[in-house]
Amino acid sequence: MVIIITIIAYFGFLLVFSRVTSRRATNDTFYRADRCSPWYMVAFGMIGASISGVTFVSVPGMVIKSDMTYLQMCLGFIFGYAIVAFVLLPVYYRMNLTTIYSYLQTRLGRQAYKTGASFFLLSKLIGAAVRFYVVCFILQRFVLDTLGVPFPLTVLIMVGLIWLYTRKGGIKTLVWTDAFQTVCMLLALLLIGFHVISALDMNLDQAIQAIINDSHSRVFSWDWVSKQNFWKQFLSGIFVVIVMTGLDQDMMQKNLTCKSLRDAQKDMCTYGLAFVPVNLMFLSLGILLMMLAGREGVVIQQPDDLLPMFAATGSLGMMVVVLFTIGIVAAGFSSADSAMTALTTSYCIDIKGRKDDEKLRKRTHLGFAVLFVVFILAFKVVNSTSVIDAIYIICSYTYGPLLGLFAFGRLTSWQVKDRAVPCITIASPVICYAIETITKQTTGYQFGYELLMLNGALTFIGLFLFRKQP
Repeated sequence: MVIIITIIAYFGFLLVFSRVTSRRATNDTFYRADRCSPWYMVAFGMIGASISGVTFVSVPGMVIKSDMTYLQMCLGFIFGYAIVAFVLLPVYYRMNLTTIYSYLQTRLGRQAYKTGASFFLLSKLIGAAVRFYVVCFILQRFVLDTLGVPFPLTVLIMVGLIWLYTRKGGIKTLVWTDAFQTVCMLLALLLIGFHVISALDMNLDQAIQAIINDSHSRVFSWDWVSKQNFWKQFLSGIFVVIVMTGLDQDMMQKNLTCKSLRDAQKDMCTYGLAFVPVNLMFLSLGILLMMLAGREGVVIQQPDDLLPMFAATGSLGMMVVVLFTIGIVAAGFSSADSAMTALTTSYCIDIKGRKDDEKLRKRTHLGFAVLFVVFILAFKVVNSTSVIDAIYIICSYTYGPLLGLFAFGRLTSWQVKDRAVPCITIASPVICYAIETITKQTTGYQFGYELLMLNGALTFIGLFLFRKQP
């Protein structure tokens, strides 16, 4: 009952924010927040929006297999955000874009524009639905099953509430609700950490020293064969940010609501720097939880079970269960709500070309909410980890063509044969997959995030081969 009351109260706050921010809302309010968002609110809210519910659960468990080497990628994030801030944002603001894929139409042509937007819609719809499914599944498994709440009802209510508080104000509402949800997520993380420290009979100084001395506190890896090699992680971090933030309408839409380019750049650099300390806290919590598991003889079957095993089962007290619920709901919802809004924006403007059609916007927004429910329930029916992993892999492949398209547009002055663009962007992931498979079978080398760079390079080469002769 406490959990239900907590969730109801949490959504009550979100609905209040929605009501205040959606007064006299127009399509421009929904898409661009009337270009009047304070940059510091956008920056703070983007921390929560960038950390999904899956990340909230998974990052602490990473220390089991890869220690703190994830911080190498986070260091790459800083440089990636700087590139987005000073290379891509000036273009988006100079062209006064509502959706970033409009750039492709101006630079490369209509087919490139429609192809880029289509890749985004496919990637974001499937990827966001999978991530939100994982959040719903974790909540169901560790919290709501004990209360007798059926999974379909959980999904319907969760998605319905997201639709309810975003349907009018859109991105303007999200700027403020994401900031609120970031507060909830970070507060939950800190308080769970203090509860774990207390359970280990330590004070804060002792806990910090124990983390430093633990063998899992290793940050840097120089083994070239390993996926955790510093240069692989660092460079991957840069390109992951460029593609999954700078070339992603979902991540960029809130940044484009700032009053000026300078404000947007301050926002981008600020929350880019925040990722190292935030993820350091998640990983430190993971080490402390491993210490607690070792002391109590708890066997962790999967890395993702590390945090829920203690935080959601009641072994650390009901308060920690409440904090865990708030944290995962905040992290999950701050990414899902912006995804639904970005999908609506891209479909209405990029695919239909009807920026001012309010009825279309409302129908589209509701339609994507329904699709979220359908996809999540379908994933539950499949109930296969291998299928979910395969979907993640497919989504990672679809971002490569976006990298190639934007890189070709920014780094060259050539035009391309517009009709060839869809074929190039479909062929590139297929060739990339073949290269990965052959390389693994012949050499044993397993690609990681560098697949993104390879995929983008193949698209770039394809565009070069089909460039128009001057």
